[in-house]
Amino acid sequence: MVRVFAAHAAFAAAVAVSSFAAAETVGPVTDPIGVVKIAKGQPVVVGGYWPLNGPDGALGLDQKRGVELAIQDAKGTFDGHPIRLEAEDSQCSVEGGQTAAAKLATNPQVLAVIGPACSSEARGGAPILWQSGIPSIGTSATAPTLTAPNRGPGFEGFLRTVHSDNAAAPVVAKYVREVLKADKVATIHDGTPYPEQVVRAFEEQFTMLGGQVVAREAVAPTDSDMRPVLTRVATAQPQVIFMPVFVNAAAFLVRQAKEVPGLQKTTLLGTDAVLSPNFLEAAGDAAVGYTIAGTDTSPQALGPRYVALLEKYKAKYGEDPLAAFHPQGYDAGGVLLAALKKVAVKGDDGSLYVGRKALRDALYATKDYEGVTGTLTCSPTGDCGQAKFHILEFVDGSLDSYKVGVNPKVIWP
Repeated sequence: MVRVFAAHAAFAAAVAVSSFAAAETVGPVTDPIGVVKIAKGQPVVVGGYWPLNGPDGALGLDQKRGVELAIQDAKGTFDGHPIRLEAEDSQCSVEGGQTAAAKLATNPQVLAVIGPACSSEARGGAPILWQSGIPSIGTSATAPTLTAPNRGPGFEGFLRTVHSDNAAAPVVAKYVREVLKADKVATIHDGTPYPEQVVRAFEEQFTMLGGQVVAREAVAPTDSDMRPVLTRVATAQPQVIFMPVFVNAAAFLVRQAKEVPGLQKTTLLGTDAVLSPNFLEAAGDAAVGYTIAGTDTSPQALGPRYVALLEKYKAKYGEDPLAAFHPQGYDAGGVLLAALKKVAVKGDDGSLYVGRKALRDALYATKDYEGVTGTLTCSPTGDCGQAKFHILEFVDGSLDSYKVGVNPKVIWP
């Protein structure tokens, strides 16, 4: 599975380093990599890609809703042009990200893309988009390599309104070492960018705090029999298993851990990759006691601007948020519209002209943007997000009990 991922990553990188189209002048705008003309009355087209169906669909749908609310707050228009969001289902995979990005890139009117949710989608999709001069704004893709200084030219158009796992790992390690008082942990990832990279960051931080990683295991996202892996882990007698995998794998792990001798008292700790009703549907009563680390999107943490967003969310969709990253989707929409305002030029006939590199540069120049997640300033490699973190625990296995803050409920801090 890791070899397959590497092949896809190599393909995306090869696509990314080929040359851009030549500089062009359209109307009053000249840009090194291209200009988009939006005729009078025509829409400003924004792309999006997230998992929108299947076990991880709630994760992506929640973020798409955040973007929709940002567009709604802009009254659905930009400088007299309607805003149209074209969203693709990218399935939380490298292959899905490639397919969705390739489809969006064929539309010459797409100015920018918001998303994705999963780091694997970004790994596959972001280089394809940037090869077409389309910047993308990740909304919950947190793998550190996506914004690392050595990330490669294919990611020069990628930035994100969500934090890097380099920020989350120290908090999780501190909770395990100082609150749970654990000195021995095991880790399980699924070989895709987010789970593997957050595991490695956690392991480094945990050992720095004096803890020991006694077992390191990997599964595939499609595995259903986790008993062999869990049995090997049990022989190492960890007090905690850190397993930041997605819905399907997590559900099988929590179900089957209860069947493995020696793990009945072991704390199972995941992340908000499973913060959706789909996890309860898949895990049932086995979910009870499962703890997850995640971003704190409570009104108390984010303040009055988020309270207002939450009210709009409930009014528009008739339910509480499905997952945790709708604020990052909302802020991505706001950051994009703010950057567009800086670079879009209006012609005498009412047309808009947007330079592609100018838009990318304006996004990267985001500074002191007042979002619902905080004040956003982008780093030179595209890290714009910030977050507070907390630990939640599932206390009920019934699907209708799902409500963030209630089930799962906050247990720390």
